[in-house]
Amino acid sequence: MTSETNAATQPVLLEKLEEGVLTLTLNRPERMNAFNVETHEALADAIRRAAEDEQCRVVILTGAGKGFCAGQDLSDRAVAPGEGRPDLGESIEKRYNPLIRSLRMLPKPIVCAVNGAAAGAGANIALACDIVLAAKSARFLQAFARLGLVPDSGGTWFLPRLVGDARARALMMLADPIGAEQAEAWGMIWRAVDDDQLMGVAREIAARLAAGPTHAYGLIKRALLASSANGLDAQLDLERDLQREAGAADEYIEAVKAFLEKRPANFRAGKTGA
Repeated sequence: MTSETNAATQPVLLEKLEEGVLTLTLNRPERMNAFNVETHEALADAIRRAAEDEQCRVVILTGAGKGFCAGQDLSDRAVAPGEGRPDLGESIEKRYNPLIRSLRMLPKPIVCAVNGAAAGAGANIALACDIVLAAKSARFLQAFARLGLVPDSGGTWFLPRLVGDARARALMMLADPIGAEQAEAWGMIWRAVDDDQLMGVAREIAARLAAGPTHAYGLIKRALLASSANGLDAQLDLERDLQREAGAADEYIEAVKAFLEKRPANFRAGKTGA
């Protein structure tokens, strides 16, 4: 995977950093990085490539310009006189739902650096990532009700689990923005940081994750994804099965050896899976 950040016209920029960190930048700043078909296709392809590239250990997702993502580009939704009504469910089924699933199922950590406004689907795409940082000037907005719509892209699943039912209902029905520091206080995101430190902090966290046990991180994501639907017995069984897989992997062998030798573990060496 090579650097493609010089292609300013691409809807998603790919920047391969050192130490296995891939940065994906939504790149329609003139439209607040709102999604159109080309953006969906480019991001889906980038996530597939990240999943397949063994050298990629962590993904950073951020936006170009002053905003992270304004959700759907409504200029793609304009209906001319005499035309039929748009089938928004089709767009969700073909574009947004696969995107959210791919983020949650990517067997590598995703650090989201929310550099500005995250509205509608843009907010929920951020919440689908594993570790979410936001510039203190950033805002999260469940804008759907302003358009007479229902929150999608996993919003009705993520928000109640992150901030509680009462806050989720108010955020969705009133469609009021929430600042990054309030989002941190409510447990919606991991951290709010000074604007000029956002990408530096994101890269520090990504570098730490890239040096860690990638295979184990993927198993952790699988366990967390299943936990909301599982009862305790089912989750205990899943933990047993995933721990069996983790224990058979080179990462665990290396970690134990490093502990006994009183040195840092080198998770980059050798295979990570069973």
